[in-house]
Amino acid sequence: MSTLCVMNTPRLSRLRRALLVVPLLAAGLVAPTVSAVAAPVPVPGVAVAVSATSAHAPVTTAAAIRPICESKLPSQAHDTIELIEKGGPFPYPKDGTVFQNREGILPQKPRGHYHEYTVKTPGSSTRGARRIVTAGHEGDDGMYYTADHYRSFSHIDFTC
Repeated sequence: MSTLCVMNTPRLSRLRRALLVVPLLAAGLVAPTVSAVAAPVPVPGVAVAVSATSAHAPVTTAAAIRPICESKLPSQAHDTIELIEKGGPFPYPKDGTVFQNREGILPQKPRGHYHEYTVKTPGSSTRGARRIVTAGHEGDDGMYYTADHYRSFSHIDFTC
């Protein structure tokens, strides 16, 4: 019977800790520590604030999603919104599927609250990066636009 012997080096210890902490971070059970002098890293569409009393964990808020006037959207986004309002037909099989909000940028809602739709990109042979994400039934609770494949979102303002 052969026995595998693994040396316990500092590098392996860090690796083991990382392997244990990553799933806990993903589940939100452990907050990452932040140095008291570290500045928060800005993320488009997400506000990050560090409390003066507790510099251990940054606080993110989905309320920092900037609005965008519907009139400022690309023409293809208007076409997508029109299709959403009509109920289709949609050009891509993934249009209308549940958007899971894995990035956590949009407000936290139950699974099935958000749905994604492709905004065509002229000259692209794929779906491209642009999407409209609806909240609630067919966007009754709002619509969001992303031009960078979910790295940032803008809330679509239909009043301007």
